[in-house]
This record gives sequence, C-alpha cells and structure tokens, in this order.
Amino acid sequence: MHQQCYRIDHLCIEFIKSRRMNEPVFFQKLLTKQQLNPTEILLCLSHLNHVVYLKNVKQPVIAILASEYMLMQNNKIQKFTRTSLNKYQQKNEPIDFNQFFKQDLQNHTSDFNGGLIGFISYDEAAQQHVNIQSKNQPSLFLGIYCSYIKLTDQGWTFFSHEHEAEAIFQVLQNALQNKNKPSKENQNFTLTRPCTARWTKKQYVNAFNQIQDYIRAGDCYQINLTQEFTTKAQGLLLDTAEAFWQLTDAPYSGYLKINDFELLSCSPELFIKFEANRKITTKPIKGTMPRYSDVAQDEQSKQSLIHSKKDQAENVMIVDLLRNDLSVYAETGSVKTPKLFEIESFNQVHHMVSEVTARLRQDINPFHVLMSALPGGSITGAPKIRAMQIIEELEGAPRGAYCGSMGYFNFDGTGSWNILIRSIQKYQNDISVWAGGGITIASDCDAEYQECFDKVSAMLDLLNTWYKPNQQKSDS
Repeated sequence: MHQQCYRIDHLCIEFIKSRRMNEPVFFQKLLTKQQLNPTEILLCLSHLNHVVYLKNVKQPVIAILASEYMLMQNNKIQKFTRTSLNKYQQKNEPIDFNQFFKQDLQNHTSDFNGGLIGFISYDEAAQQHVNIQSKNQPSLFLGIYCSYIKLTDQGWTFFSHEHEAEAIFQVLQNALQNKNKPSKENQNFTLTRPCTARWTKKQYVNAFNQIQDYIRAGDCYQINLTQEFTTKAQGLLLDTAEAFWQLTDAPYSGYLKINDFELLSCSPELFIKFEANRKITTKPIKGTMPRYSDVAQDEQSKQSLIHSKKDQAENVMIVDLLRNDLSVYAETGSVKTPKLFEIESFNQVHHMVSEVTARLRQDINPFHVLMSALPGGSITGAPKIRAMQIIEELEGAPRGAYCGSMGYFNFDGTGSWNILIRSIQKYQNDISVWAGGGITIASDCDAEYQECFDKVSAMLDLLNTWYKPNQQKSDS
C-alpha cells in the first residue's frame, strides 16, 4: 500500500471555502476576434504558471492563474495560494474536497465555468491500491481556476470570478499583442535522437507470455500491457501541439505545463463525465483496428472489428469492471449499459466503445467517485488490483501520467475527465510516449504487438520530424 497511507480524496484540506464564490464577481470581455488556434494562445501565455488547455470535445477552454493549487511529486505533496498576479506562496492548511462543491449552484451549460482543473497520473492513482514506483516528475496537479478563456461566437472571450479580473485581462491582452515577438524559450523544439521503443520485440513477447501464464494460473483474465517509446528533446513540447491535435483530432485532447513538466494529450477516450442531476457516464475503449486511405480496405478493417469476438470479450470484461466500480456510489438500480460494442472511427484507428451510465447517490462527493474509480479499468485489466501488480512487475518503468486522467470539475459538481492515452510527457529533457492493449487468453502476440504501433505510429512519425541530425551537426 502507498507508503504515506493516504488517499488524495481523504486529505483533510480546506482547498477553498470559496469566499470568492460566496461573493460572486463575474467579468466577461472579448479578448480577441482573431482566429487563433489554442496553441498560438498557449505560446503567448507560456510565461505564466500552470496554464492549462482542454478541448473538451467542442467546448475548448484555456484556464490561467490558478487561485490555489496542489502539486505532488516524489510522494511529496505541496499546496500553494496566489498572492499576486503570477506569484504564489506555499500554504500549510489541508484541503477538504467536501467543502469544494456547492450543491445550490447549477450551471446552465456543461462546459467549464470555473472550478477545478488538473491531472492525476496513473502512478498516483494506482498507489491508492498497490505499491508501485512513481515516475520522477509531477504525479498530480489540481488547481482552482476562477479565470479562463473560452471560444465563443465572437472570438476568444475572457471570463473571471475574481476581483483582479481587469488586471488579469490586461496581462492576457498584452501577451497576445506581443505574440509575434521572438522568444528564445518558445523556439526550436528539437529531438536529440529519434523516439524509439524501449523494448525489443523479444522483450514484448516475453512479457506477453508471462501474462498468458498468469491467466492460465487464474491470477487474472485480462492485462493491459503497454510499452514505452522514449527520446530526449530541447525546447517546449508545446511547439508541437497544433500539429498533433490536427493529426489526431481527438475529442479529449489537452495541455498542461508545470515548471519543467509538460503534458500533451491527444486522447480519444472519456473516463467519466459528471452531468447535471448527478448523472455519470463512462465510455471505455477496448478493441482497435487501423484506418486505411483506401475506402474498401478501411471498411473491411471496420467490419473485422465489429465482428471480432475476441475484442467483444475484452470490451465486456471492462464494462463489467466499470459497472462494479460505479455501483459503489450509484443509486440502486441506476447502473445501465445503453451502448455496447459500438464502433467510433478516429483519424488513425477504429475503436470499439461501450457506454455505462449511473446516477450518483445524493450524499456522494463527485471527486471521491473519480479517485475511487481511477485508474480506469480499460487501461489496467481485470481484476483491477492484481492487474496493476502484474503491470508493475512486467512493464519495466513507471507509466507516469500515461493512463491517468486529465479534466475538470465545476463548482456544481459537473465535469469531464479523460483517460490519458495517446499522450506525450516531457520532463526536463526526457520524452515519453506509450501504447498498448488488452491481453486475454485468446490474444495473438504478433497482433497485439502490431496494435501498439497501429495506435501510436502516426504520432511517432510526426514527433520524429523534429529530429534533424543534419541541422544539429551544422549548429555544432
């Protein structure tokens, strides 16, 4: 069990008693009519602390200048509060998420309207249940954001619930006006070597065979085996973001920068959506086939997935696991599976997706549900705890943020959190990309190995365009 013997959602912290929300200030002003993409704005704001972007399907938001935040790294948790624009000091009071949500609030829209944004790594989520190593980088960031930018019909518009709203707006406006001025920090992202698999195929086969032994021994019936692709880089990962988002067109993409850590999400997978009237929805992905430019070949690939008994078996195992996870907090009889084995097509792959819905009990805190359900069953296997132990034994390195979750909660308890697949992590000069899939007794090793590359090869090919050995030689 985690050495410090706590769960994040049980920390006795008074993150916010929401004086700002008790004395509501609402400021709204058009920031720019220019048709800027999110990356252009994020690059302008990269000098600010922990700017975060969420695509949130088609409701994009950029949140800036958290009023308070908590950060975990190397099993050490720190809390900070903003003392002036872009300046923070450490605080000692604990965080109480029971004080965070305001039941008397009700947003009229489902997108972000001020509240909590951040990410929880796979490492931190798994440590709630099993003893695993943690990647040497931030493993959790949760910030209270009361100032944010959203794309409206008029353009990018600034919203704030803070008394400092006018001053924050001016900071943003000045940053956008200076967007064409060169900045050393924002230039020349380059790889020092190509991004390649940490494992040889022989190592993958060995891990696959050990999983088959565990399945036959009755330890588990599905393991989500993943492998890492690594490289070194200089410059801001953010420079690559727009290219990756155009490549993948992923509905749950996002970006977060904390000091020398960057997280770039191109995730297609929803973990949990928290909706009005305590409804929750999860959409696990299990089952993948590649896309093809040839229409007939692409349709054949899709039909193969539709009729794949092996993928259906994988998918229903995870559906059952998630139904069980959600039933702990749901009203009796409210857990439903309205969609099973549906096919959703993305730019590089077809995915088999199911949907589980439930209604939370009146007394349940949404944040407790999120933490309890993490890590998601689609990226662990089943049974979940034994699967995580086997993953720790076989994968050879901590996953970090990969297979964790990134998202938001509004103050009224609505929100949306993804599964951090198809995501790139950069800590200092280290780049990490992962891909994998569910292994069952019916799995074919060569097919599972190929599935890793079906999922990630397009992203690796794009990432490796930033490796320019001839340029590096000329610079030296």
